[in-house]
Amino acid sequence: MTEKSFFAGFGGQGIISLGQLWVYFAMQEGKNVTFFPFYGAEKRGGIARASVIISDEEIASPLVTTPDSALVMNMDSLPLCEKIIKENGLMLINSTLVKEDPKRGGIKVVKIEASSIAEQVGNVVFANMVALGAMAKLTSALKLADIEGILRKFFPADKQQFIPMNIKAIQAGFDAV
Repeated sequence: MTEKSFFAGFGGQGIISLGQLWVYFAMQEGKNVTFFPFYGAEKRGGIARASVIISDEEIASPLVTTPDSALVMNMDSLPLCEKIIKENGLMLINSTLVKEDPKRGGIKVVKIEASSIAEQVGNVVFANMVALGAMAKLTSALKLADIEGILRKFFPADKQQFIPMNIKAIQAGFDAV
C-alpha cells in the first residue's frame, strides 16, 4: 500500500500540523513516510500545504506531483488540488468554507463540514483533526488504533490538555464519512 496525500488550506488551519501528525501516526504503525511542508511567510492567512507519502514499501522519491488524495480546507486551494490530483483520486472538501464544486470530472469528491463539526466538538481550530479522521477512513491509509497513545507521544507536555478534544474531533471526522 502506498498513499500519496496533499493537504491544502491557509495558515492557521493546522495544515502543517495535520501533515506532521498524519506522518507520525503512520510511523507509529510501522510505515515508511515522507513529509514536505510548504507555507508562506505570513503568520496566519497565507498559503499552507503539506504533501505526504505513506507506504509499506521503501519510498523512491519524496515528491508528490500527482496525489492519490487531496484535502481542500479553503476555497483558494480548490483549483490547485483539482489540477494535480490523479484520475479517480479522492478529494475531501471542507464544505463549511468551500462552497463550489470542482470543475474537473474524473475524481471522487467527498464533502465534510470540517469547520462546523469542529465547532460542535468545541472549537473550530480542531477542523484539521476532523479532516484527519475523515481522510484516515476514506483512504484506509491509517488504522488509528491507538489515537490517545500516539497523541500523548506526539504532543509536548504543555499541549497534553488538548488531547481529549483532538480525540473527539478525529472520531467525529471518522464518523462523518
